[in-house]
Amino acid sequence: MTRTILHIDTSARRQNSTTRDLTAQIVSHLAPSRIIRRDLATPLPLLTEDWVNANFTPVDQRDEVQRDLLSLSDALVNEIKQADTLVIGLPMYNFGAPASFKAWVDLIARAGVTFQYTAEGPQGLLTGKRVVVAIATGGVPVGSDYDHLSGYIRQIMGFIGLTDVEFISAEGMSTDPETALTAAKAAVAALAA
Repeated sequence: MTRTILHIDTSARRQNSTTRDLTAQIVSHLAPSRIIRRDLATPLPLLTEDWVNANFTPVDQRDEVQRDLLSLSDALVNEIKQADTLVIGLPMYNFGAPASFKAWVDLIARAGVTFQYTAEGPQGLLTGKRVVVAIATGGVPVGSDYDHLSGYIRQIMGFIGLTDVEFISAEGMSTDPETALTAAKAAVAALAA
């Protein structure tokens, strides 16, 4: 049984969003005992030079301003650490992820916090978690040469240690929404709880 889900929606649409509907169905199907909610339709800040400098300042040398600059990032990382499963809704915008998701990634991908560099290359520090991603596309098939979203998700999740990544896709929403939604709902129903 899933104990804690981090439920992340990235669609700019708060209503009539396919990915929001799918993530809600996934969360309901997995029946967690606790849900941590993060809605990225409320924008996160972009990285700044001051943020980067604070991030690369050793923890014991950070001043109050630097700690404050990193506090949101620390909270976002803590949400991941608390979760057993991440459920992420990602509409494909212009062949890739919404900018809101990239802002989240920039705030959580931190050397020494969520990954570390080793002699063998980068090593993710957030292991043992499941990631279920609901993708909706207008017409681009997931896994095709034009899909720059699913590969990116696997790469960035693996980079921080999350290698158990599953996709539920509603592809072709602009051309055949009924078929796309039927396939996606069947995939949700087939998810192991």
